[in-house]
Amino acid sequence: MRFAILGAGAVGGYYGAKLARSGHEVTFLARGPHLTAIRERGLQIRSPDLGDFTVHPPAEDDPARIGPVDVVVLAVKTYANPGAFPMLAPMLGRDTSILTLQNGVDSTAELAQAVGEGRVIGGTTYIATALTGPGVIEQTGTHRRIVLGEVFGEAPGLSRRVEALQEALSGADIQAEAVPDGRVPIWEKFIVLASVSGFTGVTRLPIGPLWADSFCRAQLLEGCREVERLARASGVPVAADILERITMYIDDIPPTMRSSLLIDLSAGKQIEVEALQGAVVRRARTLGIAVPVMSTLYAALKPWASPRS
Repeated sequence: MRFAILGAGAVGGYYGAKLARSGHEVTFLARGPHLTAIRERGLQIRSPDLGDFTVHPPAEDDPARIGPVDVVVLAVKTYANPGAFPMLAPMLGRDTSILTLQNGVDSTAELAQAVGEGRVIGGTTYIATALTGPGVIEQTGTHRRIVLGEVFGEAPGLSRRVEALQEALSGADIQAEAVPDGRVPIWEKFIVLASVSGFTGVTRLPIGPLWADSFCRAQLLEGCREVERLARASGVPVAADILERITMYIDDIPPTMRSSLLIDLSAGKQIEVEALQGAVVRRARTLGIAVPVMSTLYAALKPWASPRS
């Protein structure tokens, strides 16, 4: 397959490198020192557990020089969408699909408004990577999981294009799972991410101290319950035991884990509060559902939404 990676940072860059290494034609959209580094030295993946490697793919800052591809992987932060969506047009052919790996539950609908529902494949990812320097991505751990599926239509179902994309990802040593309803994994991740990112961001602490404190732990899980109720009211059939799964998941997380929101907040960068806590509050207001824990997290984080020097 021919891929374009829109958002060649820690997540998009990693998956694009894996695809390029396995023989797919992959072009990265990048800019600044990152673009220069990829062109001059290649894209380096450092992974103590899975092994280091370097690929030398083409990289551009102008999508018009890429042209139509089979799949665009959309991996920019959600707040970058207004600038990213116009870049898609030159890369869209008649049958081009766009796989979104963004946080939150609004991304697929926003993307569909820009390019049409028929091009959108919903996806979510579980991975720990960081852009540690221009052209250098460091992976901690071994998770490299993508769950993907159709998200539009009354009964989305497992389509041939999703199966083909899953096969390409799996062939690139990516733990890819194709599902009939892509909304479910997106919301199941959102249930835990909105609460965990909110609590770690507000307290400026990694997950360990929060999870070890019985009161903080209970409030964090109550935040998850609020988002779970929102998912069910939205008609998304998340797992009946989703809270038990979340508890087991957090039990296994290293206590030093910091959410990407906390990492960005600590660095003075823009944070995805609107796509996470803000999305919960807005949807809850529309549906008439009380979300006091998530509303409090949103109020505490909203003033920090913009980048700071």
